[in-house]
Amino acid sequence: MEHSVFSYGIIAFLLGTLGIGVWASQQIKGDSVNFLVAGRGLALPLAAATLMAQSVDSNATLGNTDLASEFGFWAGAALPLGLSLCLFLTGLILAKPMNRMGLITIPDFYRVKYGRTVELVAACIMCVSFSFLLAGNLVAGGYMFQDFLGTSYTGGITLLAVLVLAYTVSGGLFAVAYTDFIQVMIALVGAWALLVYVVANFGITIDPGMGPAAMDQLTAVSSGAAINWASIIALGFGNMVAIDFMARIFAAESPETAQRACFIASAGTLIIGIPFSIIALGAGGILSQAGIVPEGPVLFALLKGVVPPLLGLLVLAAILSASLSTADGAILGTSSVLAHNVLGIRHATAHGAGGDRLLLITRLMAVVITVLGVVLGLRVPQTGVLLLLAFDMSFAGLVVPLLGGLFWAKATRQGALACIAVGSLSRLLMFALMPTMFGVDNTLLYFPNGLFTADFDGFPTLISPLLGLVAFVAVSLLTYKPLSAERQQAKVLEEVRSL
Repeated sequence: MEHSVFSYGIIAFLLGTLGIGVWASQQIKGDSVNFLVAGRGLALPLAAATLMAQSVDSNATLGNTDLASEFGFWAGAALPLGLSLCLFLTGLILAKPMNRMGLITIPDFYRVKYGRTVELVAACIMCVSFSFLLAGNLVAGGYMFQDFLGTSYTGGITLLAVLVLAYTVSGGLFAVAYTDFIQVMIALVGAWALLVYVVANFGITIDPGMGPAAMDQLTAVSSGAAINWASIIALGFGNMVAIDFMARIFAAESPETAQRACFIASAGTLIIGIPFSIIALGAGGILSQAGIVPEGPVLFALLKGVVPPLLGLLVLAAILSASLSTADGAILGTSSVLAHNVLGIRHATAHGAGGDRLLLITRLMAVVITVLGVVLGLRVPQTGVLLLLAFDMSFAGLVVPLLGGLFWAKATRQGALACIAVGSLSRLLMFALMPTMFGVDNTLLYFPNGLFTADFDGFPTLISPLLGLVAFVAVSLLTYKPLSAERQQAKVLEEVRSL
């Protein structure tokens, strides 16, 4: 009976989501701007919901509970805290100016400010980064379908990927926005319903040194403070250059709507994410009492063996919603960057006898990026770690040129390239030399050495962006040549027209 409830419920939810995506395709009307940024017309409820859904993904639910149950409250809560911080800071300083620019993708900013070379390099880094983000969400689906539908892990990842690809390619950001609104409501209800049930029936028994009051998790390196702060900072700043995140900013109907949506989503991310961190603290004791030894994500073991079927289905729908909401944005955002910024297909010149070429190539690139996400998900079956790694790479080299380009008049193309090179390459080098990444064994790319140990975990996240900042400032000051006001205005207008 329980298996049937889970199976039929998940299948019905997936078919409903696919139907919404296909329905949303009617609003594309063959135009890539409608497909990529929803015609720049998202009202506040949709804009806020889709920004919140971008943060509340399976990494921030399953990854959150796994990290909190193993390492303590702050290890798991660092994920929603970091994402909420990013939304708040973006609303404070970035949402209005970025929305006003009328961009299609975030690498467009790097072209407008720094030129084609910087745009291309930034776009390539973002595509690699978001392949990891997509993979992390597919991992969650793979585990879920394995546990509750009886598929293999490989089959589960493939099934979820095909579904998300189908409705994303059909409806673009319109499909993403409409499904996100429903999915984030399900996630909100599911998170709090599960917390209320657990507290009412079992209470929350917190082991010493694991709870919110254990501040050594934020102050002592031996208790994981470096990793926890690295998680918060990587998400708080690295998400600023997230492809899908900024696409939602561009799609808001006005700069004011973009800003308000960020603030609402910031609060909503905490309201949905923190309950999962609290539930994780008591999950170990509850599972022990039930005689259950989790073989996969802790939350799945709790839902499968302890929680009533209907409540379990609601929470599963919440987790699946979170996976879908970010996976579709990752596929759409990365494919648009590949077509628009890497291949250089511009909206202004994309229309011809054969229709909107940017729209066609973006849809083709979506297939490529989905396949890559599946491969990475099979290679690194982790959730929260893949989210952190994705934003860590972007934080290392791309955030400083973004902020510098907006707020520092002396920022130059050479400075941006130096920052990207120094920040990103130093982060990649330290990643390859570290035996662990955010507390998990580095099985992706590790070269055994005697230089770095697990005790240094977390510090590379903080060091690489600082190295990039030094390179950015130094090289920009050396290469800065003031332009006349007329030349500067002409340059910006020319680049904006090319979008």
